[in-house]
Amino acid sequence: MTLNLPGLDRRQSTKNGPEARDARLTLSLSGTNLERAGDYNQRIVLQAIRLTEETTRSDLARVTGLTPPTIVNITKRLIDMGLVKPAGRLQGKRGQPAMRIVINPDGAFSIGLNIDRDHITLVTLDLAGKIRSRHTREIAFALPGTVVDHVRDILPGLLEEGGVDRARILGVGVALPDDLGRISLPHRPTEYDAWDDIDLGALLGEVLPWPLHADNDAASAALGEVHLGNGILLSSFFYLLISAGLGGGLVIDRSYVRGADSRSGEIWAMPDPDREGANVQDTVSLSALYARLEAAGHRVDRPEALLDGSAEKQAVVVKWLDDAADVLVQPLIAVNCLINPSAILIGGRLPGQLADALVERLNGRMAGRKLPVLAPVRRAEAADDASAIGAAIIPFLDHVLPSESILMQAGR
Repeated sequence: MTLNLPGLDRRQSTKNGPEARDARLTLSLSGTNLERAGDYNQRIVLQAIRLTEETTRSDLARVTGLTPPTIVNITKRLIDMGLVKPAGRLQGKRGQPAMRIVINPDGAFSIGLNIDRDHITLVTLDLAGKIRSRHTREIAFALPGTVVDHVRDILPGLLEEGGVDRARILGVGVALPDDLGRISLPHRPTEYDAWDDIDLGALLGEVLPWPLHADNDAASAALGEVHLGNGILLSSFFYLLISAGLGGGLVIDRSYVRGADSRSGEIWAMPDPDREGANVQDTVSLSALYARLEAAGHRVDRPEALLDGSAEKQAVVVKWLDDAADVLVQPLIAVNCLINPSAILIGGRLPGQLADALVERLNGRMAGRKLPVLAPVRRAEAADDASAIGAAIIPFLDHVLPSESILMQAGR
């Protein structure tokens, strides 16, 4: 079952206040008058409405640069499609009061699934960007059949909890690390090779009968940050995803940059200058931290367990934070010099308290470096369940929100 909306094409600053918001929207939501670009303009207008609590047609014309008649036509279509709705008229002004327009959160939904070496996470997301329901299962090296069984068991309750209309689900985004079944981590079973070159559509089609969109977990997390986190203010950033492994995502001018072979941001593979034969992920990952704790006699099976325990256990965690910051210095120097991002964002499954501690250490270590420009290190705003949330954004980008690929298709 898929959503069948009339007129829906199924292709794929620090200041606050109204003036600052409009300035940001104007920079990122400029419409186009290219021939046959109606679909793109419709997506631009919908995004402008999503990013405001309420707006009017005149405000939309000012923000997008589209003509008032074009705005009238587009908003009428969006109302007919059930994606936005009128919210009464503004009072207290001369002449005909302007109609307020708001997003309809129930107009469309998506599902995000994050499959990783230490957990399975499912989320449902509405058109306003709100998480309607979520579920995480901590499980080490779940095999494909285990993932399918888990989704089959959990999804009905998740949809009911979130008030999700199955007929208005646009699709499913699946986020998982590249080379999921190939890269060796502590306790990885040999049968985990089953993930090598697996057909996700064939695997999940029965339990998730909607259009499926798969992407790298770090790319998904970065996309989530663009649309639901710091990306509203930061046009360019590097996202550092700390999970069972380590991933990176590069966003330039609010667009995710994949590279020639779709393998940009592979910060995990950079060598550790202090350990011959080791790479950055061998230190900076939850798997590496868990291994250190296990060697010291402290078994940990979920991120939250990192925050409690004996003084000896906490000493291992603190030492890992120091080592992780040291190992990341050279890669982050390279990121600063080669990319010049507005910020470096730390996200993933590392608990917030520890993420903040790592951010503080990294900013301290980077402060004394003589670089052309130094980007601040910050905690990502959409840190918790970042990959699943970002994966859930992908169906919206494919069907109703603006992207450069849609502009190029529209203008051909």
